[in-house]
Formats: sequence, structure tokens, C-alpha cells
Amino acid sequence: MRRAVVLTAVLAAAAAATAADAVSGERKVWHKVTLTFTGPATSEKADPNPFLDYRLTATFTHDGVSREVCGYYAADGNAGETSADAGGTWRVHFVPDSPGEWAWKVSFRMGKDVAISDDADAGKPAAFDGQSGTFQVAPTDKAAPDPRARGVLRYAGKRYLRFAGTGEYYLKGGADSPENFLGYADFDQTPPRHRYQPHVADWKAGDPTWKGGKGKGIIGALNYLAGKGMNSVYFLTMNVRGDGKDVWPWTAQDEPLRFDCSKCDQWEIVFSHMDRLGIALHVVTQETENDQLLDGGNLGRQRKLYYRELIARFGHHLAVVWNLGEENTNTHAQRQEFARYIHRLDPYGHAVVVHTYPSNRDRVYAPLLGYEFLEGPSLQLSRVGETHAETIKWVDRSAAAKRPWVVCLDEFGPANFGAAPDAVDPAHDEIRRQGLWGNLMAGGGGVEWYFGYRHPHGDLNCEDWRSRDRLWDQTRHALEFFRKHLPFAEMSHADDLTGGAGDYVLARPGEVYAVYLPAGGSAELKLPEGAYDVRWYNPRAGGELQAGAVQRITGPGLISIGQPPSEVDKDWAALVRRAAGN
Repeated sequence: MRRAVVLTAVLAAAAAATAADAVSGERKVWHKVTLTFTGPATSEKADPNPFLDYRLTATFTHDGVSREVCGYYAADGNAGETSADAGGTWRVHFVPDSPGEWAWKVSFRMGKDVAISDDADAGKPAAFDGQSGTFQVAPTDKAAPDPRARGVLRYAGKRYLRFAGTGEYYLKGGADSPENFLGYADFDQTPPRHRYQPHVADWKAGDPTWKGGKGKGIIGALNYLAGKGMNSVYFLTMNVRGDGKDVWPWTAQDEPLRFDCSKCDQWEIVFSHMDRLGIALHVVTQETENDQLLDGGNLGRQRKLYYRELIARFGHHLAVVWNLGEENTNTHAQRQEFARYIHRLDPYGHAVVVHTYPSNRDRVYAPLLGYEFLEGPSLQLSRVGETHAETIKWVDRSAAAKRPWVVCLDEFGPANFGAAPDAVDPAHDEIRRQGLWGNLMAGGGGVEWYFGYRHPHGDLNCEDWRSRDRLWDQTRHALEFFRKHLPFAEMSHADDLTGGAGDYVLARPGEVYAVYLPAGGSAELKLPEGAYDVRWYNPRAGGELQAGAVQRITGPGLISIGQPPSEVDKDWAALVRRAAGN
């Protein structure tokens, strides 16, 4: 009875409140536009629960197409700076994909558990419900490499993600560690695992901070990684009971129905900087130790709210991949339900993937082949030497299921080693050859490097990404070869076109071939009739294409491509293209 009286009183107050709205942000295509409303004054700990018992949704319409976007409670509207846990600010973020006039209308309802109800009429109207307006959106004024020139990264029915604005296909290269990247001392109510002190010097004037200069370490770390040409970071948003035990978006680790507005606002500052740098957010929503924590592993009250809040607060970012969990042990039905629910709430079509134990790959991935709400596996392998064959396996099986997957390498064993620091493995020969090039030459979507826990700057305690400076360079070299020289989205793995058992071949037959020789030497390539130019690329040092011993070959038949220009016992990539005029 007491709850009913309180609920009625708050409803009355909310209905009588004067709600003010404002549209802020750059009103341009692929830029964040924010609706801010003054509504019921409440707090993170209040009853009714502002996260669960209110539901803010805005519908944006343009040229007859509508998008429904979740909103959220924002405390005083500046909680990242004030650490406020109370206030009357409510907010919706939206990224328009077309210029012209956009209309918006808000639904704001109140009632028990209304935030997770599928019923549009659940609860009762409150405060600013029904408010509407319009705003004009101009074309983006940004040019590459600014991500706002490229648009939202989403699944496009092929084995690569694609930027919606430019049509450019995406290849991933980045950091899988530290997985507890958000366990950062300058975030409110966060155990101080990380400080990233070596990267404070990488912070630049004009970069964001909060609360009088906090955040320079984590912002500087991202600057460094982007400066090395990397474009993705893997991180957990919840590791309660997990390995790190230092990351959660809630007011406390045992309060999954109460979100920490200031901490989430500070995360948003970091994620927005990642957007500007062109670094994708690989959002890992749980790990094996806690994938039964919310609702006993089901899609219930806690998990629905968790997904809704993540999407409402961070789903507007241009490059997001939602990961159902690291080393996931949920059931097949649960994974399907999670993926479907995320896609229903996310208006931008960001990809959903899932990570699992090496021994569970067939058990987890095979039943998901062809499933319309899953875009790929986040591969964990026992050994890096499995990469090429395993990537081919899931590329081919998903294509046969009529829904090609984006197949990425995100972790390999042994778990205590992973990608070692430069000081331990300065050449990185094995992981470059078998992991990086093994994935890309199979038609994979790219690699994030897992650090293991044996060495300094490991998976949980990495403070300095410079510990793998040479590895980032080698990763960039591979990505540059594919982007500059190959129509890779139109090519397929074709290792059988050479006589070498260890050669990797990616081909658009009759037009262009990439031949990667992990051990160097030469190869014979099966070619149709015509003349073909041969150039070489150094995976260890990058740079321009080079001439080798043979510069032009003629088919048809099994034709030698000659020797690379130097260091013939080391790995090289050969680019074989049909000669002009042929």
C-alpha cells in the first residue's frame, strides 16, 4: 500500500511539473544530437526506481522512416563533473543518417518495471510525455579519416562490417587487453586497478578530461593506440565475480537495477573520444564467471535493464560491436534471446557477436549459423596456429548458411602467454604469420591482441600499450596492405591455387591475387590466360610495394612468381595483378 501511495504522489507531481526540452549537438549527418528534458526530480536510490519504473523513448522520423531510441535518467545532467546522484534531467542521444528535417516525439511513462515492458501502453504518461518537435540536419562536413565522414559501422550481409556513410569495409586491428580497461582509478566508484600513468604524456591540449583534469591517462592511452593505426578496443562493462572484479555500471556491484550516472557519464567521455579517434567499441557485456549472475542466466528483469541502459547511454556511438560474453556458457536459447533483444533495442544495427571457450566452438557456433540476429564469432583458440583453418571454417560454414559471418581472432592460448611484450618477443614472428595474416588471408575480419597473464603488462594489469609497440606496427602494416592494394571484400580464400602446403592465397580469380608466404621463398600460382604484374610487400616493415626477381608472369598454368626482393627466408606477401591492357 505504501508503494502505491508513493507512486500516485510522484505521478501527480510529475504530471504537474514544467518540462523543458532542448536539442543540442551538431545537427549534421553522423553527429550526435541530444534531446534533454527536465522531468521528475529523483535520485539513483529513489523509489520509484528512475531506471526501472520510468521509460523514456523518442521516435525520430524522416522521409517516412522512423527509429525508436531509448533514453535514460541523467541525474543533474552534468554528473560526470559533479558526481551527482540526484536531479531531474532525462536524456536521449540520436545519430541521424540523412540530411533534411527530422521530427521527434517522446514517450515518457511511469509504472512498475515499465522500462523493460514490451507493451507501448504500459504504465501511465508522466511529465513531458507527448512532447514533440523538429530539427534540421545538414550533411556531414567531415572528411576522412574523421569517423563522422564514414557513418555507423554495421553488418552488411558480407563477411566484413561496413561503414554506412562511405560504404568502406572495415578490418579490425586493436587491443583485446586489458579486458578490464574500464577499471580505471579516475572513474567514480571504481577500484583503482588502472592509472595508465605512462600514457599521461600522450594526452594532448584540447583533449577531454573531467573533474579538474582527471582522465589524462586513459585518454592518452587511446591517443597512443590510434596513433599506431589501431581501430578497436575490447573491454568488459561488467566483471563482477570475474577475473578483474573492478568494472560495473551500477551504483554498487550488487545493485544491478541502479545505475551510476556519474560513472556512466565519464565512460561516455572516453567513448566519445574513441569515436573521434576512429576506435571501435568492442563491448563485452559479461564473462564466464558471471554469465549466470543476472536473472540466473536468463533474459529477465535485471538483464533486460542492463542491455537497455547500455544501448540508451552508448548505442549511438558510430562503431560498436556488442559481445554476448567472454567464454560464454549460456544456453543456445538464451544466446538467441539476448541477441534478438539487443537488436530490437539498438536502432543502428550494430553487430552482435559471441566469444566462447576453444573446446566449445562447435557446440556454441554451429547452432547459431544462419541466425538473423548474430553477426559472427569472437574466436578464442587454444593455439595461434589454428587461426587460418578455423577462420576458413566459419567463413565457409556461415556463407553456406546464407548469412556470412564476420570472423575475428580475439584471443589465443596459452592463456598465460598470448601476445607477449616486445621485450620478450621482439619479432612476433609466430603470431604475425599465423594469427594476423592467418586470419586476414582466410577472409577474416581482423585481430585484437590478447596479452595473457605471465608477463608484465598482461591481460588484467597492462598499464602501457607501448609494451607491444612493434606488434601494433606489424598489425598496421597488414591492414595497410589490404586497404591500399586489395579489393578484399570481393576476394575469397584460395590456398589451393599454389603448390605450397603452407601458403595463404586470397583471390579474385583472373584479376588480383594476394599470396602470403609465411616462410618466404617462392611459390607457383595457378593462373588463367593473361599477363600479370608481380610486386612484393614486407609484412615486417610495411612500406611501398617492391619489385622482386620476376616482375611479370604469363598464364595459363602453374607459374612461378619468383623470389622476394630480399630476406628470402622470411615472410612476404606477393601482389599479383592482371597487367594493364590484358
